[in-house]
Amino acid sequence: MDKIEHKYIKVQGLNLHVAETGTGPNVVVFLHGFPEIWYSWRHQMVAVAAAGFRAIAPDYRGYGLSDPPAEPEKASFKDITNDLLATLDHLGINKVFLVAKDFGARPAYLFALLHPERVSGVITLGVPFIPPGTAEFHKSLPEGFYISRWQEPGRAEADFGRHDAKTVVRNIYILFSRSEIPIAPENKEIMDLVDASTPLPPWLTAEDLATYGALYEKSGFRTALQVPYRSIHEKFSLPELTVKVPALLILGEKDYFLKFPGIEDYIRSGKVKDFVPNLEIIRLSEGSHFVQEQSPEEVNQLVLTFLNKHV
Repeated sequence: MDKIEHKYIKVQGLNLHVAETGTGPNVVVFLHGFPEIWYSWRHQMVAVAAAGFRAIAPDYRGYGLSDPPAEPEKASFKDITNDLLATLDHLGINKVFLVAKDFGARPAYLFALLHPERVSGVITLGVPFIPPGTAEFHKSLPEGFYISRWQEPGRAEADFGRHDAKTVVRNIYILFSRSEIPIAPENKEIMDLVDASTPLPPWLTAEDLATYGALYEKSGFRTALQVPYRSIHEKFSLPELTVKVPALLILGEKDYFLKFPGIEDYIRSGKVKDFVPNLEIIRLSEGSHFVQEQSPEEVNQLVLTFLNKHV
């Protein structure tokens, strides 16, 4: 981790944190999910840098070490794509590979649609391209579905507020590492689904958790609840819906997201390739929602194979 440097870039009056390592001419930008920050890409950043690439991992506004927006409740996915463009322009970078996890897949693909000349390829972990406006999972799942609960103003705030930030992150990591969709019964909250005695996943150390906990203690969860959960239905003005750059989707077979209504059929039927025709799909039989932290060597190799193929 000593090889990773940290800097701040001023964008729209906010100091946005960027972690960086490597000096190669080809640049890889890593976009995190929730409850993650730049640190979730620690294994991949070092690996691609060692292979001759320049690795950059930002914290989105309101996440990690980046400043929060003045009004977190108005944060949007457009902010992420605009911040990414401003960051690349500030650093003088013309073209990048995008590697994204979880909800980071949405800004990665949006950026590829809005600025195709700036993207060499897209890799997403766990989440395929989903056309904006088609995510209606909550309609087929019980009231206690975690996204429905977290979309309700004040509910997650009250639930999370019973714990310190490290415990909230710990509980979500444990929940999201399971193969079942987190759904709470009517008389319980999402945080109640994890017992205090439940151990961390074996690939997440106490030191890792302490790092996440400290950074969420700083940032809080206001922006994180807004983006992604309360911005799912955000509307976009897109030139088209066909992603033409090469793409790779890495799926953990035990990722609970694959149990979202319609997702497996959308992927297995090939419908996803109607939107991303140059898509390669690789499945990891034991992979969970956090494949890049769970199986870093395997994911690193898949990422590097794709990068070297399309450089």
